[in-house]
Order: sequence, then C-alpha cells, then structure tokens
Amino acid sequence: MSKFEYPILSRADMISILAESQIAAVIENDLKNPTPDFVSDIYTRLLVYLDLLHEEDGGQVEFAALEQLENPHYHVGSARTVNNYIKIKEVIALLQCPAVFTLKDLLKPQADRTQFFLSAILNFCLHKDSKMNELRPIGEELSLLDEQRREFGDKISQLNAEIAEYNDARERELPLVQDVDGKVKELHQRIGDLNNHQMSQRATYRKLKEMSTEMDGEISRAEFDLVQSVQENANLRSKIVQSPDKLQRALEEKKSVRQDARNAERLAMQSFQAKTDVLEVYTKASKKMSKHFNQMQAILEQVNSAKSIEKDYKAVKAKLGYDELMDKSLGAKLVELQVKAQQLDECKKLLEKERDAKCEEAAEEFNNIKSEVESRRHDLGARQRKVEDVLTKVDAITSKTNMVKESGVAEVQKLVHKREEIAEQAMVVDARYRRRAYAETCAGFCLFNFISQKPADFSPLWRMQVYSGGCAPFDVPHHVARNTEGALARPQELMHHVGLYMAKKGDPIYKITGWGRIFINLLFK
Repeated sequence: MSKFEYPILSRADMISILAESQIAAVIENDLKNPTPDFVSDIYTRLLVYLDLLHEEDGGQVEFAALEQLENPHYHVGSARTVNNYIKIKEVIALLQCPAVFTLKDLLKPQADRTQFFLSAILNFCLHKDSKMNELRPIGEELSLLDEQRREFGDKISQLNAEIAEYNDARERELPLVQDVDGKVKELHQRIGDLNNHQMSQRATYRKLKEMSTEMDGEISRAEFDLVQSVQENANLRSKIVQSPDKLQRALEEKKSVRQDARNAERLAMQSFQAKTDVLEVYTKASKKMSKHFNQMQAILEQVNSAKSIEKDYKAVKAKLGYDELMDKSLGAKLVELQVKAQQLDECKKLLEKERDAKCEEAAEEFNNIKSEVESRRHDLGARQRKVEDVLTKVDAITSKTNMVKESGVAEVQKLVHKREEIAEQAMVVDARYRRRAYAETCAGFCLFNFISQKPADFSPLWRMQVYSGGCAPFDVPHHVARNTEGALARPQELMHHVGLYMAKKGDPIYKITGWGRIFINLLFK
C-alpha cells in the first residue's frame, strides 16, 4: 500500500470522495461489480485529475508507431488501453504500492483489487489536496512578492528614466549655467566697483552740498551787505556833503564791493549748476544699477532652481539605492521562505506519521468508549423507568396528603372560631364578677399593696407608670404628710400611706396604657 494512504477506504468513502472532488459520479454496484469500461474511465479521470494525462490526448498513437501496423484502425482501443495501463502502472509504482498493477486489472478487473488500487490513488489525491491547501498561502505570498518585485522594477525603471532625463537636461543646461555663473561673477565685480564709485560720489556730493550751503550763507550775507550799502548810499545821497571828492571815492568803493558780490554770486550759481548736473548723472547711474541688480536677482533665482534640481536628483538617486537594497532584502526573504517551506514539508510528513499513529489509537479508544457508553445507556434506561414508577407513586401519596391537610385545616379553623366564642363569653362573665367584687372592697385599702400581692389577677397593670415626686402632685393633707415624715427614708411606706389616702378619696394615682386602661375603667365605674 502507498505510504500516503490511511487504512483501505470503504466503498461509501470512495464514492463520496469522487463526488466531492468532481472526478466521477459512481454507485456502489459499480465498485462491487467493476467492468472494463468503468475501470478504464475511472482510472482515466483520476489521471486527468492528477495532471498526468491530458484530455486532448485521447489515447492517440504517433504516426511512426502507426506505420508499423498493417491495419491501424483495428488497434485504436488497444492503443488507448495500453497507454492507460502504462500511465497507471507508473503512478502505482510512484506510490510504492506493494501490489503490482497488471493489464488484467484493466481487462478483467476484480472488486477487491480495484478497490485496493483506487483507495491508494484516492489517498494520494487527498494527500495532494491537503499539501496544495497548505502550500496555497505560501504561493499567494510568493505571487504577492513577485508582484511587488515587478512594481519595484517598474518604479526603478521609471526612476532610471527620470534620472536619465535629469542628466540630459543637466548636460544641456550646463553651458548656460556656466555662462550665467561667469555673468554673475562679472556682475558681482561690477556691483562692487559701482558700490565703491557710489560711495565716493556720495562723499563728493556731501562735500559739494556743504560748499553750497557755505556759498548760500556767503551770498545771503553779501545780499544783506548790499542792502545795507544801498541804504547807506541812499542816506548819503540825501545828505549834502561839502567834499564831493570823498563821496566819489566812497561810491567807487561800494561799486567795486557790489561787483565782487555779483561775481561771487555768479560763481556760486555756476557751481550749483555743475552739482545739479553731477546729481543727474548719479541718478541715471543708480537707475542703470537697479536694472542690473534686478537682472542679477533673476539669474540668482535660476541658479537656486538649478541647485534645487540637483538636490532632487540626489534624493532620487538615494531612493533608487534604497529600492535596490529593498530588492536584495526581499530576495533574501524569498530564499528564507523557500527554505522554511521545505522545512515545513518535512515537519508535515513527520506530523502526518504521528497523526496516523494517534488516529489509530484514538479509533481504538473511541470503539472502547462507544461500547461503554452503550452499556451505560442501557443501564440508565432501566434506572429511568424505575424512577418514573417511583415518581408516579410519590404523586399519588402527595395528592392524598394534600387532601388530608385541607380537611385538617378546615377543622382547625372551626375549632379556632369556637375557642374564640368561648373565650369572649368567659371574659364577659369574669369582667362582670370582678367589677362587682372590687367595687365593694376597694375603699380603705392600699392599691399598691393589693396589686403587688395579686400580680396574676392584674397582669395588664404592670405596664402602668406611677406618679413620683412626693405628695405635691396628689394634694395630700398636712396630717398625712406629718404621719409620713418618719417614712421619708422608706419610700414604700410613704407610697403606702399616700395610696390609703387616695383610695379613700377615690382619685386614681396611676397611668395605664392599652388594655389596662380599659380594665380599670370597667373596674371603678
């Protein structure tokens, strides 16, 4: 028998396995009385199920073999039978079956041998299905890893294409970047020169401005002097002088002074005009410098964008290296998973052997327990019948006892009613007798001594609360108080005298609650 099979399968198990696996629909009679066609068909279906025979083959023979036959169309069935026999024999040999499959098992099959070989092949099919079910998660995981590997490969190729594009763009833009770098350097130098020139021009402008302020001050002073001289001239003209020569000389001096002032003013205006011209030149130069500065900023922005592109290129390159490392690690994990799969196959074989042994032991234990359970079930059935008989007897007894209890309860209620009626009549008679007896003998005696001597007759009176505090609450006369002065140390004698006095007077000296109050009222009416 094959090392993959359990004990020989029964016909019902074989039929159910063939139906569940959708190999063939057979009945038990086909297995009891197998025919060559049935055996050939079932073996063919099993070979197709195990992927050892393809449906499109159809038992066809090659043309080279057909050429060796005189009438090949007579050998179609025999060729198919021989082909199936060879395939089935190879399968049985691979399963290490102790019995040998012969051509007779196809042409004249026997029920026991057919069941033997079918059981071996079906057990191998079950073993194969279980193995495939266990390996299916690993295959799915491997397929997922393969898909991830393909995705990573696509990403790597895409990143490589992007890197190549970046490299081409970098090579194309490299001359432009170099030209821009040269222009930027030249502009930096020119900016430095212009800044120095601007600083020098500002210094000269500052000096000229100071000179112009000084010249303005001198002009204003000269104008003031001129005005004063004009006023003096007017004053002098208004005067009549005796010496015209001196006057002429003074006028000539003042004319010369005025001419000097006019010359100084002309020079100041010329210097001011020159300074304004220089200022216009400086403003034009500053405008040109601002234009150049804007151009430099645009160039700097281009340089910064080129640097950012270079940074992106480095990041993409690092990511590509990381993806390569991940690919290598996934390859190592794939190898580890394959090794683990082989180890799991070996462990599974060992576990299957242990499972076979444990299944045999469990089957034996199950049979023993089943026999014990059946014997106990018979015992429990007998006990249950006995218990049911006892329960019927108990139900009858309980019904009888319930009837007796109900009748007894009714009789007890009747007796209780009778007892209550008799007690009421006795209480009425006793109350009347006691009221008459005590009404005749209550005057002139101590009520406290009477109650203490006969506590059984006045049991409700033990709940009363006696007035305390001497003679004040009871309005006792002085002669009674004087008779009781020696008895102050003995409260019982004091209460004895007070009780005698109050009994003669007819006043109550007690408080009674409940049934005692009713009894005393009936007693002293």
